[in-house]
Amino acid sequence: MILQGTRQRGVDEASVLARAGITPALLESPLARVSQQQYALLIRVLRRALRDELWGLTSRPVRPGSFGQCMKQLVRCATLGEALRSGFAFYDLLIDDFVARLSVRGELAQIQFVLRRESDERLDYAIKAFMLFTFGAASWLVARRVPVLGVDYTAAQFGTDTSRVYQAPIRYGQPHVGLSFEAHWLDLPVVQTVQSVREFLAGAPANLIVKYRDTSSLTDRIRRLLRRRLGEELPSLEEVGDALAVTPQTLRRRLREEGRGFQQIKDELRRDAAIEFLTNTRLPLLDIANEVGFSEASTFHRAFKNWTGVAPGEYRHSHGHAEGSQGQP
Repeated sequence: MILQGTRQRGVDEASVLARAGITPALLESPLARVSQQQYALLIRVLRRALRDELWGLTSRPVRPGSFGQCMKQLVRCATLGEALRSGFAFYDLLIDDFVARLSVRGELAQIQFVLRRESDERLDYAIKAFMLFTFGAASWLVARRVPVLGVDYTAAQFGTDTSRVYQAPIRYGQPHVGLSFEAHWLDLPVVQTVQSVREFLAGAPANLIVKYRDTSSLTDRIRRLLRRRLGEELPSLEEVGDALAVTPQTLRRRLREEGRGFQQIKDELRRDAAIEFLTNTRLPLLDIANEVGFSEASTFHRAFKNWTGVAPGEYRHSHGHAEGSQGQP
């Protein structure tokens, strides 16, 4: 999705991917995944190649430096509410295709992205990316993660990692893309300064994607527990509940509220661990299969291809290690 702007602008996609360390074969399947670091680097490469901070996805470019200029203004705001309104007004001058609006109804604050032209896949992705960066920037400004109550999408339901990013349930088929949170968060003071914004901008966009992820969520507690047993048969939902002193019924309900499923957590843990072994070690594929809980390489091969869209050997080759090689790097 993020590469649609390169096609629209006639920029060589293969060159962009190569500079970001991503093999084109990895993106041929809708199930393909790249790491957060690769995604952040791809954004940097696209920004330079297209001279556009929204990567060719909107009708006119957002000139490089716009985000930095905006953040330098927002650190001078008194509260998060003032900063959000100022930021949206800033981008209203730069983006013709949609407008971001902040509204408060009682104890609920809502950010909505209202279209100014007919939507398409490029614009839909641009809005979702803008919402993610809004969330990251807002959390950075007040130096704490703003808890999201819900995320709205206009599309019908589809597979996504959004619930994990925002740690909130998703509503599909809504009139606008947006998110909601408790209104009292708007009164939090902006604690960042002109000095701290320099370090923040040096780390962007990676720090917008990962820094304010909620590491205290039930999902992450379960992942840490399962990670210690990864090379063995993973514990059941009931055993995890016993370890966390939570009944299975409560565990299922709380995971549902976080937009997760127990099997999904196990699959994603195995996928992430497998990618780590493939990219950072020279272990043979059978050893990696055993490390992530598979007794046979063929079963691991099928599962990994389902998770990522490519075979494990192909994934490893694209990241610089020959399949099944051994020895020191």
